[in-house]
Amino acid sequence: MEATEVISTSMDSVSADVAEVIDTLSNINDLEQLKTEATEGVLGKFLATLPERAFNFGLGLGIRVVIAIILYVVGSKLISFVRKILKRSLDRAGVEEGVKTFIDACVKFLLYGVLVMFVASEFGFDATSVVAILGSIGVTIGLALQGSFSNFASGLILLLMKPFKVGDYIIEDSHKNEGTVTGIHMFYTTLKTRDNKVIVVPNGILCNNSLTNVSWKNERMIDFSVGISYESDIKLAKETIARLIADNGLVIRKSEVQIFVKELADSAVVIGARFWVKSEDYWNAMWGMNEEVKLTFDKIGIVIPYNQLDVHIDNSKKE
Repeated sequence: MEATEVISTSMDSVSADVAEVIDTLSNINDLEQLKTEATEGVLGKFLATLPERAFNFGLGLGIRVVIAIILYVVGSKLISFVRKILKRSLDRAGVEEGVKTFIDACVKFLLYGVLVMFVASEFGFDATSVVAILGSIGVTIGLALQGSFSNFASGLILLLMKPFKVGDYIIEDSHKNEGTVTGIHMFYTTLKTRDNKVIVVPNGILCNNSLTNVSWKNERMIDFSVGISYESDIKLAKETIARLIADNGLVIRKSEVQIFVKELADSAVVIGARFWVKSEDYWNAMWGMNEEVKLTFDKIGIVIPYNQLDVHIDNSKKE
């Protein structure tokens, strides 16, 4: 009887444990079901609100883009207005054309940089962050473009020292580039040649090498020379050249005129002449003088020697 009671008690305990395990598993299944239902509810809610969220995001982005475009357009107009006022002020102050071009380029660069920062702020970029990013980019670009920034510094030196200005005719001695200066820009200077070509010369070359400014003075001296034969009359040649200079309307009347025997060469007596003309008349006076001297010397019988080869053929037969 006692054994039967013990067995019955054990069976009841086991049944209780099994029931507890079943309840626990049932609770776990209920928990998983709740989780599943919660997840499905959140996902469903997210999917249900997704079109609205996308619409709101697109609408907000579109508004920011429109505002950024308006800011850029208005800012560009303001920058153009400021540049016009600046140009007028520089014109009234009598600033040289090269300086005006350089200052205008620098102001344009700075103002557009500020405008870009304002436009970037509309998209959530902090101005400090933008400045830091631009600073980092600037250092990188500065290392890569050391030559360009050297040209920029050279441009500042050219504007301050003024070895030439817009409108001057210069000859760059190292590369023999020459022409009329049409603009002094941030990194380069433009020259227009006599045959209407445009030469772009980096400012560093013009600043670090010698150059000749033909237009620095209003007057230029023509150093003219012509060779005559040893049989020709030297005095007559000098008198003729003096008369042609006196009759030339481009020669400055009050300037000093020199006529002299420049050289006793191997096959000619070189007559030299020096006289002054305005800088803009230099080439016309030189070319005109060459033509007049040749035509006049031919009329009065003064010979201008030139290299020639005389060939003599002996037709006699040798016996």
